[in-house]
Amino acid sequence: MTVCIIGGGAAGMMAALTAADCGHEVILLERQSRVGRKLLATGNGRCNLTNHHAAPDHYHGESSGFCADALAAFDVDATLQWFREKGLVTVAEDSGRVYPYSNMAGSVLDVLRYALERPEITLHTGCTVQRIRHRSGSFTVEADLGSFSADKVILAAGGAAGSKVGGVMDGYQLAKQLGHHRTALYPSLVQLKTDPTYPRALKGVKAEAGITVRRGNEVLTQGRGEILFTEYGVSGPAIFDISRAVSAGGEDLTVELDFLPDWQQDATLAWLTQQQANAAQREAGTLLTGTLHSRLGQMVCKAAGFTTQRADTLSASDLHRIAQKLRSFTLPVTGVCGFDQAQVTAGGLRTDEFDPHTMQSRLVSGFYACGEVLDIDGDCGGYNLQWAWSSGHLAGLLME
Repeated sequence: MTVCIIGGGAAGMMAALTAADCGHEVILLERQSRVGRKLLATGNGRCNLTNHHAAPDHYHGESSGFCADALAAFDVDATLQWFREKGLVTVAEDSGRVYPYSNMAGSVLDVLRYALERPEITLHTGCTVQRIRHRSGSFTVEADLGSFSADKVILAAGGAAGSKVGGVMDGYQLAKQLGHHRTALYPSLVQLKTDPTYPRALKGVKAEAGITVRRGNEVLTQGRGEILFTEYGVSGPAIFDISRAVSAGGEDLTVELDFLPDWQQDATLAWLTQQQANAAQREAGTLLTGTLHSRLGQMVCKAAGFTTQRADTLSASDLHRIAQKLRSFTLPVTGVCGFDQAQVTAGGLRTDEFDPHTMQSRLVSGFYACGEVLDIDGDCGGYNLQWAWSSGHLAGLLME
């Protein structure tokens, strides 16, 4: 049986290798000049290829439970064993994130590229697919390099995110030709844009913080972790985790940062009172020295209305205002960065049109989809690549 796989990213390569292992002839079509370019950009070039905590509750979509069967059929242990057999040595962090031992994304891509070098797999790079035709139980895939006949087609074309490394809309358009539909698309795992007044002055400063995103009085999402101030807003791993809710959350959003998330309010006030005594005749802007990054501490005090006043002139009410800013530093959200900077696409092909046990279309027999092109996206930390491996493997089995 001949299988045509559209897309040579993580999911597509896994599907190709799985299908070849099952004894099928595989045609792998990739529009970029080489396969797996997006892999090289993951994990800041280190390739966070999975996470030991991968489970359905780390995934999102209109029906996030769709991912459960694929994750169970090819779980983290099976994935790591599969890569180990290909020669990849990995190391896990306490957080559950798994990286190649070399700390180089190229190591992951290299073992995949070498694995593709087998007679059952024909690879065409620089090949843009324009149309899929289904007729009399077989498929014709029309591309700029020619037409390819296949008994089965697996769509692994990825999402719209990361346009600089291959993110496109092609997959959605090709699936539409076969009658499939998609949900709304949003950038996810992406930086937030906020009122730049404070972030611009804090550019480059990192901090640990609790994060709350609100729309009016409604809490949309919460998180915690490292944030990074940028010229246009906030970034960092903890921001990526909550960016999906912001991207799809509509207008009039705010992000509140708590720089002492483990402290009770009375402990915060007691600490500020002690700091006031320590500061004596210094400027009020130095009150948070030793607690926060110096620039951030000064900015928190400035936001509360205190800069050059002597610390010992502050009243209890003044300290309360500083405590409030310290525990709820609020930035109006103006948006998120676009798909070109996003790591993943939220939204995609409607999963109710696919069988979660096989990844086969419910609309067109013999047509499968896997990876980011579907309406499944994961949290930051290796979850999206695990979805690519799991869904690609399940699709590559070509079960009916």
